[in-house]
Amino acid sequence: MPGFEDTEPVDSMQEFYKLYQEFLLITLVLTGIVFISVWIFYSLNIALNYLLGAFTGMLYMRMLAKDVERLGPQKRQLNKNRFALLVVIILLASRWNELQIMPIFLGFLTYKATLIFYVVREAFISGLPNIPKP
Repeated sequence: MPGFEDTEPVDSMQEFYKLYQEFLLITLVLTGIVFISVWIFYSLNIALNYLLGAFTGMLYMRMLAKDVERLGPQKRQLNKNRFALLVVIILLASRWNELQIMPIFLGFLTYKATLIFYVVREAFISGLPNIPKP
């Protein structure tokens, strides 16, 4: 239809930004819960290592979102430079005695837990029957 050519991309980008903000919020909440739990059950040092990994994962997620945002007619594939972020943080952890690789790596994977949480939640929400409100 004439006059509606630009509405779909704008709506799609608004939906993308909303989804990204939701992922970020869920990741922050999960990070807080896991950080406090690790601090209570293990030690502050391990919890801080986890936190370093979780923030690296959030930075990775932000870089991925920026890369997806730039996709379009001129750019058709994602950049792979963000993988260097994980490599650098793991190399840093292996060289510096105060850092531990496993908590950092598990912290980095927190954003993956966010994706799993989101997919499971959406699967249960979409699987519920629509009950009309009186």
